[in-house]
Formats: sequence, structure tokens, C-alpha cells
Amino acid sequence: MGRCENCIIRQFNSLRAMSKEELKRVSDTKTTKLVKKGETIFGEGDKLNGVYCVRDGVSKLSKLSPNGKDQIVKLATQGAVLGQRSVITEEVANLSAIAVNDMEVCFIPKDAIMDSLNSNPNFAVEVLRHIAHDLKEADDVIVNMSQKTVKQRIAEAFIYLEENFGKDKNGYLALTLSREDIANVVGTATESAIRIISDFKKLGLIKASGKKVAIADRKALDEVAKGG
Repeated sequence: MGRCENCIIRQFNSLRAMSKEELKRVSDTKTTKLVKKGETIFGEGDKLNGVYCVRDGVSKLSKLSPNGKDQIVKLATQGAVLGQRSVITEEVANLSAIAVNDMEVCFIPKDAIMDSLNSNPNFAVEVLRHIAHDLKEADDVIVNMSQKTVKQRIAEAFIYLEENFGKDKNGYLALTLSREDIANVVGTATESAIRIISDFKKLGLIKASGKKVAIADRKALDEVAKGG
């Protein structure tokens, strides 16, 4: 398995601020695991003894609401470090992390992270920067939930998937989310999401083949997302 100091993925996260010696130590203590689609990396309420760096694949980070419904807070992709906040604050995980597709993740023990955090100011600043970015994203989600309709949010979700994950060779969204996952991203009942997605198909905004979805009319979908 590759060494952390040679890993291109670290350029996307706070590990880029570690010294070569620190990266060597991380590399000597990390373990790499393959996570199958649908498997849990860690659950809400788990005590984390380290962080997970995503080498490949996508994870959904979700929180269980009092009514027993999952709210997907974000999708974590290549380069994301999962569990950073919980490890630093020594609190249990606030979210669950579940693989959306087959993943490869590296587990880095807590000690390697905390030692660098205490001795390397540049690394500490990078960690703060990433946590601050997560807070900003959370602010945006709250505003979206309160000010936009479910129809707008579902249109935005499809646009986000196309812009961030691209399309396959047939023009369908490269990342396939279930109708339930889409509902959990936008914060609505699965039945409502299915109905709106069906309306989008009738209007020619999207087309579907089995579980796969493609944006058929991006301009019109943009209009819906903006509230037109």
C-alpha cells in the first residue's frame, strides 16, 4: 500500500501541512481498508480512536433525527478526512459515515494526529480551516432548508451531482443515489422525492434508466433550482 508522504490525496486535506517526518509516522501507523457499498465506516455515537482519510469512493455523512429519519449532511469524497472534529474534541461521533459506493479508506490512529496538532502550528491551522469550511457548509444547508422548496432542493441536488461527480459515458450521473438518499439529502419524505422526480421526468428536465438519472434540460433545471 502507498506511503502517506507520496500520496497525492493528502493535497486535498489538512495532512498537506504535516512535515515529512510526521507523514512517515502516520504512514507507519495507518491501516488501509476496503469498504463495500452500504457498509458503515463508523456510526453516530461511536467513540473514534482515529480519523479516516478517503482514498477512493464516496461516503454519506448522516444524522438520525428524533423521528427516526436520516438526514444526509454531506457527501465526503476523495481526500476528505472523516472524524477529525470528534477526535479533537474527544466526543463521540456526531454523524454516521456509510459508503455510497465501494471505497478505500485509510485509518490514522488518534495519537499520530494529536501529536502533530500539538507540535505543528501549520497543521493546527489547516485543521481549523477545514473545520471552519464544514461549518460554513452547514450554515448553507440550514439556509437552504428554511428558504427553498423541496422542488428547488431536488433540482439543486441533481445539479450538484453532475457538477461534482460528472457523467458516465452514456451521459448519466456518475454517482447514483437512491431515491431515499436524495430525499435524505434535501430533507423530505421519500414519497415526496419520488413524486417530484417523476414530475421532472414528465417535464423533460431529467431522464432515467433504472436507478440511473441524467439531466436532460440543464437550463430548465437551473430555472427550477432558482425558483422559476
